[in-house]
Amino acid sequence: MDVTRDSSQRPDNLANTLPGVPPEFAPVGASPLAKAAKAPLEAVGRRPARTVPDPLDGGPTAETVAVPVVPAATEPHSAQSAPAPGRPVVAARAVPREEDAVVPATATRRPPRVDPVLREHGAVALPGWIGVLALLVGLTAVTAVLARAGAIPHWAALPDIRSAAAKAAGGPVITVRSVAAAATGALLLLFTLAGLLANAGGETRVLTRWGRYRGTVRRTGLVWVNPLLRRRRVDVRLRHWRSEPVPAVDRAGTPIVVRLLIVWRVKDTARALLSIADHENYLREQVHAVLTRTASTLPCDSNAAPGPALRDGQWFADELTRALAAEVAPAGLEVYSAQPLALDYAPEVAESMRRRRLADLDAGLRNVLVDDAVESAALAVRRLERATAHELDEAARSALMEQLLVAFVAPAGVAASVPSPTVRAGGTPSAVRAGRKEGRPA
Repeated sequence: MDVTRDSSQRPDNLANTLPGVPPEFAPVGASPLAKAAKAPLEAVGRRPARTVPDPLDGGPTAETVAVPVVPAATEPHSAQSAPAPGRPVVAARAVPREEDAVVPATATRRPPRVDPVLREHGAVALPGWIGVLALLVGLTAVTAVLARAGAIPHWAALPDIRSAAAKAAGGPVITVRSVAAAATGALLLLFTLAGLLANAGGETRVLTRWGRYRGTVRRTGLVWVNPLLRRRRVDVRLRHWRSEPVPAVDRAGTPIVVRLLIVWRVKDTARALLSIADHENYLREQVHAVLTRTASTLPCDSNAAPGPALRDGQWFADELTRALAAEVAPAGLEVYSAQPLALDYAPEVAESMRRRRLADLDAGLRNVLVDDAVESAALAVRRLERATAHELDEAARSALMEQLLVAFVAPAGVAASVPSPTVRAGGTPSAVRAGRKEGRPA
């Protein structure tokens, strides 16, 4: 429905309350340009029509984007309402209208639409035993017609059903009536026999006539359908498809290669057969498109910056399944799962990305080792001060921690000399402390 704006002014508009200007004070001799500039302008923006959801869209809608509507230009006063010279000009404050507000519009990426009438429904199909019974009855009727005309030799063990003319002639008596009856019976036999079909489990038959859909037979076993309808077999079993390496690009622009396992089946046979040329090829193309769109939302790895990545198989699989199911639903297909089997970088960047990953891991490991070494050195200094009951000065503490860090982090075989610590002013010198340990008086 087209939404338009009423051209009449609102009663609460402040411009309506201003006093009008008499015609004698209107400017005379205005140029055409001035008249055009003072003419009321048509509103530039209008409220967009509300989007009606399509019941055929099986998938979820896209995100809602707030689209601001360009506010309408303020309508200036006409030439008749222009203020006269010498009169005070009252500035009218524009009252915001509801139409000028920001209207949320839904930017929806819709899957392709199909004919709403084209939906699967059951076809007229009779049980097979009815067709077999009709076939036996027709065969018996044709045999009786031929026997009555004398075309079939009479057996003594059977009752004689030949006509009087056939008995008198002692042979077959072919009449127009008998020929018509035999031909009609033969046609009925052929019609009944042509309508019999064996429908295996997991398969359906789509019936069409002259290109128009007539129904789907899902009944298994021997059934009878109209032989004048064209029958096309459709597999509705649960199937899986292992894709070839599909190239894509992640959010960082790095080329990647993904292998997928798709579990799917045909849900609506009418749409799968008549709405598209080849539903299997359509599924393959949609897999490539959905994978390319989904892979571009996140980076492949998150070693440098913690966060979600494509390596999160559960999120990746759920997103692929949701997007792919929405894309192939109009074609009558149902996707149960789309799982990534392998996710790796493209061969041209695989080696460089592997070195980068190893460098990131090595840098992270070094950070952990340095943090542990700093904590261990600080703990060793505190324990040393607690054991000796003396507090080291800043220089001695820094030198001792430096040597301890070198001893903890440096490779084996590198020795570091530990400087003799000194105490703060007013404390006991190291030589005095050493003399006390040896038992000599201070």
